[in-house]
Amino acid sequence: MESVLSKYENQTTVLSEYLEEFPETDGSVWILGRQYHLKTDKSKLLLDISARLWFTYRRKFSPIGGTGPSSDTGWGCMLRCGQMMLAQALICRHLGRDWHWERHKKQPEEYHKILRCFIDRKDCCYSIHQMAQMGVGEGKSIGEWFGPNTVAQVLKKLALFDEWNSLAVYVSMDNTVVIEDIKKMCWSPPQSSTAVRGSTLSHRSALSQNKNTAVFCSGWKPLLLIIPLRLGINHINPIYIDAFKECFKMPQSLGALGGKPNNAYYFVGFLGNQLIYLDPHTTQIFVDLEENGMVDDQSFHCQQAPHRMKIMNLDPSVALEILKQQSLRMFELVQNHPAHWPPFIPPAKPEVTTSGAELIESTDKLFELEEEFEILSV
Repeated sequence: MESVLSKYENQTTVLSEYLEEFPETDGSVWILGRQYHLKTDKSKLLLDISARLWFTYRRKFSPIGGTGPSSDTGWGCMLRCGQMMLAQALICRHLGRDWHWERHKKQPEEYHKILRCFIDRKDCCYSIHQMAQMGVGEGKSIGEWFGPNTVAQVLKKLALFDEWNSLAVYVSMDNTVVIEDIKKMCWSPPQSSTAVRGSTLSHRSALSQNKNTAVFCSGWKPLLLIIPLRLGINHINPIYIDAFKECFKMPQSLGALGGKPNNAYYFVGFLGNQLIYLDPHTTQIFVDLEENGMVDDQSFHCQQAPHRMKIMNLDPSVALEILKQQSLRMFELVQNHPAHWPPFIPPAKPEVTTSGAELIESTDKLFELEEEFEILSV
C-alpha cells in the first residue's frame, strides 16, 4: 500500500484546456430540479453548475492520521463526490436552491461556514481526513477506494457530530425506504440547557468543530435521504433510465454518486440520454484557512463546461441523494418497518476507536483550552 500511495503522491492531473460545450439544440437540460432551455438559458445553466461546490483531489495537506498520505490522488474520488453531494445539501439547507456563486462577489457567512466544513484539515468535520478515518470502521483502509454505499455510511456517522447543520442522514436498505424509521430519526426531543451543556462538555472530538456556533433545538431535523441502488448486473438495465432521469427533475434532488469501477463522478443532471457530472479527477494544491477564517474559494468552483457521458455507460451501482423522501420505481416506499427486519434503532454518536483514535488524541489539548477559557456553547 505504501508503494501505491507513493506512486500517486506526486501525480497531478489538470483540467483540459477545452471541454465540449453544450450543443446548439432546442433541447432542455435538468440540473438538480431546475430546467434550462439550451437556446435561451445557457448562461444561467452554466452559472448554476459553477455555483456547486467542486471538490477534487488535493495534495500537500497534513498527513492523514499523522503518518498517512498527504494526497488523495488515485483513491479519494468517491470521497470527494460524497463531499460535493453533502455540500449541496448544506447549501440548500442554509442558502436555498436559488443561491448562486459568482467570482469575487461577497458571499454570506453561511457559505463560508459550509466551505470550512470540507477543508482538508483534521479539525474540519467533513474533511478528507475525517472521511478516510471513519471509513476504517467500514472496513476500508486509509488510501483505499470507497464505493457509493461506503461513502453514504461514513457521511451518516459524521453527521451525528455536526451540531450546526443538524441533519438526519438516512441510508436505505434493500432498495426500501421506511417512513416510520425516518420519522424516528428526524424527530429531536426537547433538551434542557443543563443536559445540553453536559453532553457538550463530555464530547471531546474534532468532529464537533462547530460546537461554538451550534444551535440546540427541538423539533424536526432536515432529512438527507440516500438510496444505494444497483440498476443492473454489469450494465444499466434500460428499463431504469426514465426513472433515473426523473430523479434530477425533483426539486429535492441532490444528484447521484456513481461512475465507472474505481472512477467516481458526481452527477447533477442530464441532457437527453447524457448525464452531466462534476469530475473530481483533478489534483489541486491544498488550500488552508486564512488568518481571518475565510477561504480562497476560487478553486472550489468548476468554471468550465461540465463533463457529459451516456447513461448506458454508467456503472449500475449508484447512490441517489434526496432531501425529502419520494416514491420512484427504482425503490420501494413503505410506511411501516418490515416485521422480518431487525428493530430500527436511530443512530447515535459512535464510539470512535480505530477510525478516530489518532484524531481524538491530537485534539485533546484543543478542547482542554476551550474548557479553560469557558468558550464552549451553553
